[in-house]
Amino acid sequence: MPVRIETVRSARQLKRFIRFNYELYKNNPYSVPDLYGDMKHTLSPRHNAAFEFCQAEYYLAYKDGRLAGRVAAIINRRANERWQTKTVRFGWIDFTDDPEVSRALIEAVAQYGRRHGMDTMQGPLGFTDMDAEGMLIEGFDQLGTMATIYNYPYYPRHMEQLGFEKAADWVEYKLYVPAEIPEKYHRVAEMIRKRYDLRVKKLRNMREIRQGNYGQRIFALINEAFSPLYGYSEMTQKQIDQYVRTYLPILDLRMVTLVETAAGELVAAGISMPSLSRALQKAKGRLWPLGWFHLAKALFLKRPKVLDLLLVGVKPEYQSKGVNALLFDDLIPIYQKLGFEYGETNIELEDNTKVQAQWQYLEREQHKRRRAYRKSL
Repeated sequence: MPVRIETVRSARQLKRFIRFNYELYKNNPYSVPDLYGDMKHTLSPRHNAAFEFCQAEYYLAYKDGRLAGRVAAIINRRANERWQTKTVRFGWIDFTDDPEVSRALIEAVAQYGRRHGMDTMQGPLGFTDMDAEGMLIEGFDQLGTMATIYNYPYYPRHMEQLGFEKAADWVEYKLYVPAEIPEKYHRVAEMIRKRYDLRVKKLRNMREIRQGNYGQRIFALINEAFSPLYGYSEMTQKQIDQYVRTYLPILDLRMVTLVETAAGELVAAGISMPSLSRALQKAKGRLWPLGWFHLAKALFLKRPKVLDLLLVGVKPEYQSKGVNALLFDDLIPIYQKLGFEYGETNIELEDNTKVQAQWQYLEREQHKRRRAYRKSL
């Protein structure tokens, strides 16, 4: 039987769209499921602030009467304006190992793009860089993280058979917590502190964050630091407000380090947290009845030995000047005290030498690689 593509129009269809990933990876030891509620909000124009400048349509693929795949077609107008492109993105793509299914899904995205005047297709990408992006092409035997995509090894083969080519690659590292702070970090930190009159700022509670407007300032810094990166579209004020409300309250502020000038200007931020990968696996996409307990346990009660290095952002005029050393000089002793063995970096563009240079004094292992694909329509 041919593949039947169904456009998501109802709440029931959206539920099937979200839950297909859970079913496809049900017994996979490396996949980390998203929370259902988070996914529902991300895909909803009512709740996701990215819909200020994005539009999207979601598709389900059926074969032999059974659900066999899903994909989102997304147009980020802000990114297209920023990069002078006419690109439709495909994201949240999952499919069985059947070329007819993957072809039908990609063709649905292509048709959506053509209808809206696009000439190129790229993905996997989300609405913005705050969503998971990039198809895993190396590291299929490594545990995923809550901020990245896990997929089966056959996915990239399907992309190549469909005529896609590489648009960008990201790499990820395991960074092992040293027994002692590398002398180079400590020495550079002291030198940079004096040269630019900088100081480390530790946040104590949400009241201080609100009074100092630190949530807004951190995300404004991210906008500046990430602006040149592949496909990036700057976060709007509505998005920033959303992320501040959603993510800052769950952070252990000991693992958040800021760097300021003497005048109080924010120039760098390092944000990390205990890995929630195993907790999310135990939650199986559900916060209730016991998902919340597994997450709370990982965050506050019995931390895992692994931490997620969510982001390091440095103001452009301070990049490549050693400011990162101030972050590591402060954070490494905290990681040691809390018993972490290693951290997982977020994705880094393979040619982003500025980011990769900051890890040079740590024992590290590149254990994953993921790719964004591109194809002309």
